[in-house]
Amino acid sequence: MSEKKNVPKLRFPEFTEPWEQRKLKNILVSLQNNTLSRADLSNETGVAKNVHYGDVLIKFGEVLDISKEQLPMITDEKVLTKYKTSFLQNGDVVVADTAEDTTVGKCSEIAELNDEVVISGLHTIPYRPVEKFATGYLGYYLNSDSYHNQLIPLMQGIKVTSISKSAMQDTNIIYPNSKEEQAKIGKYFITLDDLITLHQRKLDHVKDLKKSMLQKMFPKNGQLYPEVRFPEFTDAWEQRKLGDVFKEYTEKNHIELPTLTIIQGGGTVKREDSNRSLMYDQTNLANYKMVRKDDFIVHLRSFEGGLEKSSLDGIISPAYHTFHSDSADSRFYYPYFRSHEFIKHKLVPHVYGIRDGRSIDIDGMKTIDIPYTSLDEQHAIGDYLEQFDTLITLHQRELDHLKLLKKGMLQQMFV
Repeated sequence: MSEKKNVPKLRFPEFTEPWEQRKLKNILVSLQNNTLSRADLSNETGVAKNVHYGDVLIKFGEVLDISKEQLPMITDEKVLTKYKTSFLQNGDVVVADTAEDTTVGKCSEIAELNDEVVISGLHTIPYRPVEKFATGYLGYYLNSDSYHNQLIPLMQGIKVTSISKSAMQDTNIIYPNSKEEQAKIGKYFITLDDLITLHQRKLDHVKDLKKSMLQKMFPKNGQLYPEVRFPEFTDAWEQRKLGDVFKEYTEKNHIELPTLTIIQGGGTVKREDSNRSLMYDQTNLANYKMVRKDDFIVHLRSFEGGLEKSSLDGIISPAYHTFHSDSADSRFYYPYFRSHEFIKHKLVPHVYGIRDGRSIDIDGMKTIDIPYTSLDEQHAIGDYLEQFDTLITLHQRELDHLKLLKKGMLQQMFV
């Protein structure tokens, strides 16, 4: 039987040689890390930058660009003397050795470090390659399933999971000997991450712009006119009771309609299309309430995320409350009903109970004063806000596509 060659499934065509496989202990040497907690660090000034394990797990990517990221600072000059031989360099890798799940072992490769002093912090294992690798290769390889799956059996703990330096010593690192191939792999993923960052910024910008316009297109408390308005509308706005604009209704015995699941912030979906495994009594569907497309639903977590708008006709649990209006555009009111202003300042005062037992006083909710303007102006604002939603959806799809592409490439471009 021929020996299995270390060759990735997907590869740049000009490279054909098998990859090298060696133990981590023969490739990387460990450095010292400090044990300073967040409370010991400063977000303003200090004598050295600190790479904290929490930032590696949540904030930093596979490659940590020191010139771009904001790192907490070490203020104690004594630390410099103690860890002088362990100042980080470009190409070093910082591994988070503790987490609350199997993300233990996530790491960041140091890059674009110039004259700054950077030290590996609490709950990290800093490593330095014995021989230099091309920028990005180790950062992406060590975070890929190809390597990380080796760590899972070595993890210890229940509530808090950790991995030790000694446990990692005999894990395998597989890499191409060609520095050119390493560099092409690193550059490919860095470019992909740059694209992901770009689309994330675009998405965040559109969301922020929508939020800003929403605040400006609704009058502030007690005012009759919004800050920003379409020029054809000049009449003063009103304050009306929610229960006068939206009427609660209950219609049952519609088993011919699909059973719906409510997604906070995502409308409704058919139960069979939901990724949630919710149990429900299919013999009791005649008792379920009908909800029409674009009508509002007060659901179990409305006091956290606001009212939800139904995406389609269907039936929902009798525990929910449904509201319809012939004098309101749901596209106009939906962002308002999900706004911080409405939830925290108007809806929450009508919530009773503690913790998971909290509920909304529906009769009290109906007495809430909400802004009201002509249906024509509602339609105009609804059309405008809908354009933001379309842009947000497009950017989100592109972002999801790029993240999925990256995940697939990480699985196929490493051994």
